[in-house]
Amino acid sequence: MGDRVGNLREAFQQVVVLNEPPARIVFSSIYETSPVASQPGTPFYLNAVIEIDFQEAPITLLRRVLEIEQTLGRPSRRPRNASRLIDLDILYVGDLVLNDASITIPHPRLTERRFVLAPLAEVAPDLVLPGQNVSVEELLARLADPGTAVRIASTLNGHEQDNARFDP
Repeated sequence: MGDRVGNLREAFQQVVVLNEPPARIVFSSIYETSPVASQPGTPFYLNAVIEIDFQEAPITLLRRVLEIEQTLGRPSRRPRNASRLIDLDILYVGDLVLNDASITIPHPRLTERRFVLAPLAEVAPDLVLPGQNVSVEELLARLADPGTAVRIASTLNGHEQDNARFDP
């Protein structure tokens, strides 16, 4: 909602400070994607993937991204799959598998969603997620999800470039 590219870029800038220096951040292009399981007439979403080096516990990372969402104006309660200013999800944490009341890693629907796999395949095509036996690129190729994910020219850091690595 609102300034969609601006919201993503602002979230990117706030996630950058979560990165453990001097590690590099890897990020995808921004993709315009069809909404999934949303109200009829819902506009297309923008999605991107950022890979950072975060050494604290996943629950700490979750708390930090929830703080970023709140700072950017996302209400803590909203209807499921409703349009929103920003939505940050933790997709995976290395080889970790975690399923408790507050967080599930890898993200439970990650392998079923084109809007996640397309940008993830851009930054980590050879990644084999925990519980999978094929790469992200292969998961995307096999995906039955009929949704669309179209790469748009804008990048998360505001520079029009194909280089998806960022040294803060």
